[in-house]
Amino acid sequence: MKAAEIMARLEQKYGHEKEYLQAVHEVLESIEEVYNQHPEFEKAKIVERIVEPDRIFTFRVTWVDDNGNVQTNLGYRVQFNSAIGPYKGGLRFHKAVTPSMLKFLGFEQTFKNALTTLPMGGAKGGSDFDPVGKSDAEIMRFCQAFMLELWNCIGPEQDVPAGDVGVGGREIGYLYGMYTKLARRYNVGVLTGKGANWGGSILRPEATGYGALYFTEHVLNRAGKQLAGSTIAISGFGNVAWGAAQKATALGAKVIAVSGPDGVCHVPAGLTNEMIDYMLVLRASNNNVVAPMAEKFEGVTFIPGKKAWSIKCDIALPCAFQNELNGDDAKELLANGTWCCCEVSNMGCTPEAIKAFQDAGILFAPGKAVNAGGVATSGLEMTQNAMHISWAGKEVDEKLHFIMESIHEACVKYGQRPDGTVDYVKGANIAGFMKVAQAMLEQGTI
Repeated sequence: MKAAEIMARLEQKYGHEKEYLQAVHEVLESIEEVYNQHPEFEKAKIVERIVEPDRIFTFRVTWVDDNGNVQTNLGYRVQFNSAIGPYKGGLRFHKAVTPSMLKFLGFEQTFKNALTTLPMGGAKGGSDFDPVGKSDAEIMRFCQAFMLELWNCIGPEQDVPAGDVGVGGREIGYLYGMYTKLARRYNVGVLTGKGANWGGSILRPEATGYGALYFTEHVLNRAGKQLAGSTIAISGFGNVAWGAAQKATALGAKVIAVSGPDGVCHVPAGLTNEMIDYMLVLRASNNNVVAPMAEKFEGVTFIPGKKAWSIKCDIALPCAFQNELNGDDAKELLANGTWCCCEVSNMGCTPEAIKAFQDAGILFAPGKAVNAGGVATSGLEMTQNAMHISWAGKEVDEKLHFIMESIHEACVKYGQRPDGTVDYVKGANIAGFMKVAQAMLEQGTI
């Protein structure tokens, strides 16, 4: 396999799908050497098959706003790969959603899910619906209309969506309620991220952020550094950023910056528990701004138009969106003495930023490993649903700890350099790919 040749063919077919091509290039570049040591993979054309989704559903979503006007959006579900289990991946509601974005996310999800060691394939979905400024009633009507089109393509042993950007517990509730009405199936694990009172798992809302900090702690400890006492800058203020801020603070770090599309809030003394709780209030407002935090709390300075990466910190944790941290941001962080960056969002750093971090020799780990705790806990929620039981928070947290430690060990196994340092990008890509590729090989040409 020659990665350059495959990329050239994909670029010819999908030249306009930039995010998807970026994700595929990163993986193929990492696995090329190992892949070529397995002629059986080449014979079965594993790479040519694994880079194409199994199927893509595209559908119109028609709903009525509060003024009685009919609105139309596009909805999608990309079922990417089911070699190791039913399709699993979030739904994203954001005005920038495109098939390219969802193909990239589904491709990444395939390997992320493989890293968890749980039997889950890769998928992603969503809509170009923009939740910003919408009322609860409008969001409910949209979610119901969306599920009306999707429900027959998903199921607890077929495809299990979850939340993502723009889709939190409220949206999952509306989606699940409509699914049960249409399918007339109850107490099923067709969606994860459900409320604790109706099939959800304890710790699922916090799991992505918690798992990210557990993984980051393993990265730091292996390098002889400590999370406790470090300063952290975080982007975003949804469930992921909230969980990350919560766990980072509990582990003794100081979160000194949190940002949104409107700018960054600088908190020199570190976020308090009240400030962390307020992040969810900001998210639920549907206004997508972080400035009100500075209005509500003393000791918080809002800097309009700036990113979290403008604040001097030890550790940078992108928690919001893909490619949110670019080459210039990386240079600013490095100039300010940042010595670790762990992607908590999917593909949160551009290739230029990753190269800058790796050239500088600082610690860097990719989203498919760092943020896998979210889908891992979704997998645990599926297990609890299938068994019709609910585990205590302590048990879920112990399982999450074990999974993140296992992912770290897999990254070290495949990414260790001759000097003893670890290329976590290469390690994560190879570890995830090898599991999926072997499963595809053993199941024949289908």
